[in-house]
Amino acid sequence: MRLLQVDAFTDAPFRGNPAAVCFLDGREPDDVWLQNVASEMNLSETAFLSRREDGDWSLRWFTPAVEVDLCGHATLASAHALWEEGLLARSETARFQTRSGLLTASSDGDWIELNFPATPAEAAQPGEGLLAALGVKPLWVGRNRFDYLVEVASEDEVRAVQPDYAQLRRVRARGVMVTSRASTSGYDFVSRWFGPQSGVDEDPVTGSAHCTLAPHWAARLGRTSLSPSSGSSFASMRPRWMSILPSRTSMMNCSSWTHGTRRSFSLALARNQPAAWRYGSSSPRSAK
Repeated sequence: MRLLQVDAFTDAPFRGNPAAVCFLDGREPDDVWLQNVASEMNLSETAFLSRREDGDWSLRWFTPAVEVDLCGHATLASAHALWEEGLLARSETARFQTRSGLLTASSDGDWIELNFPATPAEAAQPGEGLLAALGVKPLWVGRNRFDYLVEVASEDEVRAVQPDYAQLRRVRARGVMVTSRASTSGYDFVSRWFGPQSGVDEDPVTGSAHCTLAPHWAARLGRTSLSPSSGSSFASMRPRWMSILPSRTSMMNCSSWTHGTRRSFSLALARNQPAAWRYGSSSPRSAK
């Protein structure tokens, strides 16, 4: 068994959102063992990878408390690790079999493109205790199969949120996104993600949340190009632009570090809708 720690969504070490990547190397541990490893790693996500007989990779994600159905940054870290560890040739497509179906990753120079299911939110009544736990006055509340999405009036309100985690833990959802239009120059919207129900009080950057945030803000702003920022400092994730394409694939630019080496990636979010959202940035500089 091999275990790596990868910093995702950052262009510098010791920043972004760290994930553990565990190669099981033919072992078949039970779920209790997997959960115990994730709890001991005590990162927002630990990814477990094993090679299947058909050549695909089985991929599962665990927080310190529960197994989850979808995770962006730990999938990004897993794809990074496969190429960095020489387990796949750069010309090969990585195929991940997950609880959210087949996810694929392909390498293109310094970039990795991942395909994810989109999960747009529909307007919903806030769950019992949700708004009291957040201490906010929402402009809009929505829900998808994972999370609540709470839109507030300003970036300052997003920054100021100090949840009552004990109360928020009782809200029936994987987690909660709080978002607003950005007032900081260079960004169109900001967000934070809280998930004490899943064993993560606040995630530094939640890639899977942008499967929901992208369609939400594209519709709100009526824009074909958007730039998001995420995390409590709004500095953890810095895709340079996001644009709506007449296709069903979207991409998010990001970087990861492992073994002191920087790599840049593109995270693609596939969706079963007429339009999609592309994230990207200018070409990164080579790591020194």
